[in-house]
Amino acid sequence: MAKPGLGRGLGALLGGSPVAKPPGAVPAITTTSPAAAPVLDMRERVHRIPLVRIRACPFQPRKEFSAEALRELADSIKEQGIVQPLIVREQNGHFELIAGERRWRAAQLLGLSEVPVIVREADDRAVLELALIENLQRENLNAMEEAQGYAQLIQQFQLKQDEVASKVGKSRAAVANSLRLLKLAQPIQDFIRQSQLSVGHAKVILGLSDEKQQKLAADRILRDGLNVRQAEALVAKLQTRYPQTSPRQGLTPLTKDAHVADLENRLRERLGTKVHLRYAQGKGALEIAFFSDDELERVLEILGVKAD
Repeated sequence: MAKPGLGRGLGALLGGSPVAKPPGAVPAITTTSPAAAPVLDMRERVHRIPLVRIRACPFQPRKEFSAEALRELADSIKEQGIVQPLIVREQNGHFELIAGERRWRAAQLLGLSEVPVIVREADDRAVLELALIENLQRENLNAMEEAQGYAQLIQQFQLKQDEVASKVGKSRAAVANSLRLLKLAQPIQDFIRQSQLSVGHAKVILGLSDEKQQKLAADRILRDGLNVRQAEALVAKLQTRYPQTSPRQGLTPLTKDAHVADLENRLRERLGTKVHLRYAQGKGALEIAFFSDDELERVLEILGVKAD
């Protein structure tokens, strides 16, 4: 089954459609001196510009670049050249990357003097969207980088979760679940970034609201090599030992068995927010948290309830 496209795609976000070329046509390549400016009105034209004039993108969500993978890419470029041009925009006298940072870094490793680029016009928001889409399509982002990219779109450009989801081709629940990872204690975010803990483990740990308890759970998961199911049982015990919310009158904190803990976690993942389930002998309570009017509206929509 073909993998669905993400968002509007790079071409649509950058503007303009590729100009149709006859079969076998070779794209034009020009050499630009440091003092000369590229022709901006020919969107598909490839230029060769000095590597020293290119700067990293400040909106790049990807922060981790494997030294080994970069060396392998550099070896490939040494043999084959840069097959796919970098995408850049002109910014304050230099060129800022929009897409292709791995190729740019590999070119630096090789000491190349110039590289092929396509110059485009794009504002800051489009650049961040493009960087996210490119990395998501190539599955290059770790879970924390993805979450931080979504948060940057929301905070810097005042977008709602559903707008972010539409732009990057994800469901709103997927974006909401990703953003929840930012509620984890910083040491646990680092574990996820370094692939020591999986996203599955992280979702389980989110059942603990206290950072010390989150760190305790993470340390024990790593120390004992617990899988996600075992982590669920651990978190359920910690929730019983350290109640996460004040129990309502008439309801006593109840020990969760593995099935109740699993159901609570599935509800939390489906709704994209904190969920607390207390159950015993067919009775209990289900508590769903929300932290803004937009989030309440989103949860109600998932539940099929219309807000009057």
